[in-house]
Amino acid sequence: MEITIKINGRFMSVEVSAEVADYLEQAKRNNRKLYRERQRYWDGRECDEYIIATEGRLPYCATPEELVCQRETLDEILAVLALCTDTQRERFLLYALYDFNCAEIGEMCGCSKQAVQLSIEAVRKKFFKIFR
Repeated sequence: MEITIKINGRFMSVEVSAEVADYLEQAKRNNRKLYRERQRYWDGRECDEYIIATEGRLPYCATPEELVCQRETLDEILAVLALCTDTQRERFLLYALYDFNCAEIGEMCGCSKQAVQLSIEAVRKKFFKIFR
């Protein structure tokens, strides 16, 4: 299998085994996940130890009202997912939770990239319809 890598600012094509290609693809996926996690928690809440050391405060703890609201939101999300077909739900969760792109999901499910995009969009429309 041939892949393209960047070495010293130059792109080179290299022949590698399928195992190496799978490993590199998994590494790319993990890097995307890490990047999204960093974006999601950029406000600094991930540094609880730093906050405790510098400000002498305990880490954030949700109030009972916030916990109830979180539970209600989770119940609403699960209710919307229950309205979807099994195929739509599977494709949406692979996309949203496991960070697979549409082409990868299409390969796993044995369908086209466009079919995956349509399934994901159908689930999104249901969410927007319920939550707006």
